[in-house]
Amino acid sequence: MALVLFCSSTGRKVEDPELLEAIRLTIINNLLEYHPESSSQLAMGATFGVEPPKEKVDVDIATHIRVDDDGPDRSLLYVETADRPGLLVDLVKIITDINITVESGEFDTEGLLAKAKFHVSYKGKAIIRPLQQVLANSLRYFLRRPTTEEASF
Repeated sequence: MALVLFCSSTGRKVEDPELLEAIRLTIINNLLEYHPESSSQLAMGATFGVEPPKEKVDVDIATHIRVDDDGPDRSLLYVETADRPGLLVDLVKIITDINITVESGEFDTEGLLAKAKFHVSYKGKAIIRPLQQVLANSLRYFLRRPTTEEASF
């Protein structure tokens, strides 16, 4: 079941990933505070709350993705997500699978947080807005899976 949120003042659908993540976290925190019995279903595969889950749950991992223009010939892709084995390989595979060229990149981790920055282009030009959205959606879809496929090692 998918939940679609609408802004009460404008009636428009809320699409900003940062705002959606903030809303999701507010809902989770309120459930834990007012309905602690729900903690085992919200535990994201680890104990946080009163009761640990019986099995691991596939949930969204907090991921931040931004694409900025970096001149007429390339764009700058920023990705912040939970670190895991094989993440860099998976990022490059997802990007190249939609025919976007990775020209260069930087990858850093801070504790459990991975930060990646890539200079990317499409057919030698900066990525246009619709393709930026496709790229961001593809990355969000694949990065929400907490496990890594064996082929990425």
